[in-house]
Amino acid sequence: MSKLEIPRKAVYRLSLYYRALQRLTANAIETVSSAALSKAAGVKPTQLRKDLAYFGQLGTRGLGYSVSHLTQTLREALGTARLQPVVLIGVGHLGSALVRYRGFQKEGFEIVAGFDEDADRTRADNLGLPVLPMDALRAFIQERQVKLAILAVPVTVAQEVTNELVSCGIQAILNFAPTILQVPDAVMVNNVDLAIELENLSYFIR
Repeated sequence: MSKLEIPRKAVYRLSLYYRALQRLTANAIETVSSAALSKAAGVKPTQLRKDLAYFGQLGTRGLGYSVSHLTQTLREALGTARLQPVVLIGVGHLGSALVRYRGFQKEGFEIVAGFDEDADRTRADNLGLPVLPMDALRAFIQERQVKLAILAVPVTVAQEVTNELVSCGIQAILNFAPTILQVPDAVMVNNVDLAIELENLSYFIR
């Protein structure tokens, strides 16, 4: 499936629909209405229908959507129909925890290698994946044709490492460093700042 020009917020909602469809599949549900699917995803039915309209006519009036067909359509659109290789930059406490999280592979992502200034063989054995020095990054990315990276490095080196990732051909970065990265327009960055998320929640505590 060729990539469609879809707004970034709509792409995020596609992931919500995909998760809801997975739950329906687990419960052996074969068809779902737009009202039921939108409720499961936490959006309005009109928004769901607008988002899915990017892919043409997927539903049948009076019957709804085929769960299996819609799941496959979204899987292909999100690029998880095949296992997507990912490199992890920074194999400290946070990076190691991310490696041990098994949910990535379940959803179609495989961390194929970690890169760190301190490439420790013992740590690599404990994590079950290669931990390589930073000077091996370019050759590895180009050889394995990796397009996605997770950044879990100190804020002081985050931009420098990002520049290197972009120059190596990385097109998307999941950033755990608490800073806004400067990247070309063609490179997508999703920021995960745990402290900001906690601050946001703290506002609502009474």
